[in-house]
Amino acid sequence: MHHKKGEDINGWLIIDKPRDMGSTQVVNLTRRLFNAKKNGHAGTLDPFATGVLPIAFGEATKVLPYVTDGDKEYEFLLQFGASTNTDDSEGEVVERCEKIPTEDEIKQVIPLFIGKIKQVPPQYSAIKINGQRAYKLARSGQQVDMPEREIEIFDLQLLNFDDANRQAKFKVKCSKGTYVRTLGRDIALKLGSKGYLRELRRTKCGKFLIDDAILLEKIKNIVHSVATKEVLLPLETSLRDIADLAVSEADAAKLKQGQGLSPKAYDVQKYIGQEMTAFSQGKLVALVRIDERRISPIRVFNL
Repeated sequence: MHHKKGEDINGWLIIDKPRDMGSTQVVNLTRRLFNAKKNGHAGTLDPFATGVLPIAFGEATKVLPYVTDGDKEYEFLLQFGASTNTDDSEGEVVERCEKIPTEDEIKQVIPLFIGKIKQVPPQYSAIKINGQRAYKLARSGQQVDMPEREIEIFDLQLLNFDDANRQAKFKVKCSKGTYVRTLGRDIALKLGSKGYLRELRRTKCGKFLIDDAILLEKIKNIVHSVATKEVLLPLETSLRDIADLAVSEADAAKLKQGQGLSPKAYDVQKYIGQEMTAFSQGKLVALVRIDERRISPIRVFNL
């Protein structure tokens, strides 16, 4: 007998990732719980971080880049007075420092970190250096030269300052590729201190907010009931900001075969050079690009 490997499940599961669990572990666990053929995650979270981890099932994996490339929001707790080799509480303390900034000093440096800034990612990161993950090289004791990168901080706010515990809590809105651990470290250095992250929580990833997220424990409880499919968000949720295009059944069939359509049949003039989501009879058919001469499918969905 030939056993089918998992079910065809499509859509998004937004997990509020617990601490001390890797993003890939969450993917593997949810694939098993849902008995799904295929899934993947958008925007890796470090094991020590918590918060929004979007898991794409089935056809939703085709639009993972749209979520991964989206802006992110985090809250983080910065511990002053010491630095660690990982820039977070998981690492070993490598330096201590007596200088603890005041609340006013912190507020004064915040504007220096808003806008396009340069960052040197942490050595303990998943960036590949000559085909090897940086954290693997760092763990084996090799000195890793991390290339500097430009990122963008759209907003940075001090939420509170706890003088007694030498801690400051911040909220940040940033572009993809931002290392919040590095941001914390750099803020402390700019203040003449040392610092590392005690806590990191992602509150937004692309279109998905913490309000959309479900605790992993809760999933384990519902998984034995019919309710599993009800916790999934439709695939198109991740494409909320892209304009819709209603196409005929005949044109939907063409798109599914990878064929382009004539833009003359549709009112798409103002979308030239942009992407749209093509629907037929209320079902998502494809993600298309609009050009003067043709409507071309970029991603086709079998829903």
